[in-house]
Amino acid sequence: RVFNKSVGILGGSFDPAHIGHLKISKIAIKEIKLSKVLWIITKRNPFKSKPFYSLSERITKAKKLLKNNRKIQVIHLDKTIRSTRSINIINYLINKKKLKNIYFIIGSDNLIKFHKWKSWKKIVKLTKLVVFSRKGYDKKSKKSIVAKHLKNKITFIKIKPVIISSTNLRRQVQKNY
Repeated sequence: RVFNKSVGILGGSFDPAHIGHLKISKIAIKEIKLSKVLWIITKRNPFKSKPFYSLSERITKAKKLLKNNRKIQVIHLDKTIRSTRSINIINYLINKKKLKNIYFIIGSDNLIKFHKWKSWKKIVKLTKLVVFSRKGYDKKSKKSIVAKHLKNKITFIKIKPVIISSTNLRRQVQKNY
């Protein structure tokens, strides 16, 4: 149980989870001194089409990738809170799990459209926003509506590009069938 410690949350469909997710989680733990990162696997991303892998396959693949890494935990809350929305997940973690120092981890590609997320202003009020660089998105993300709104309240973490994505992994699987 983590109460007053700093916890990072990395949410998404994880379709499938990959070493890029693992790398940014490990960097966040080290750089921001997080005691834990929660991989919150949602049944469906509201901005994406139907997932390629089933929810149970995605949870299993994520856990397998972590190989019992104690600082990164896979959780699924959709049924518990009846929502996939980040704001509802954050409220649940604060109110039911009593988490206090939450770091909300996203990629710079997500920051560009972050102002379209439900209750984004509440999300950035309740958490500290951590943005990892993604090749081709950093400049645009720093000029985004949310970046301008938050001024210097975003932690940007520049990493060497991770040449892997869930989209490319799914394409590989589809080619092999």
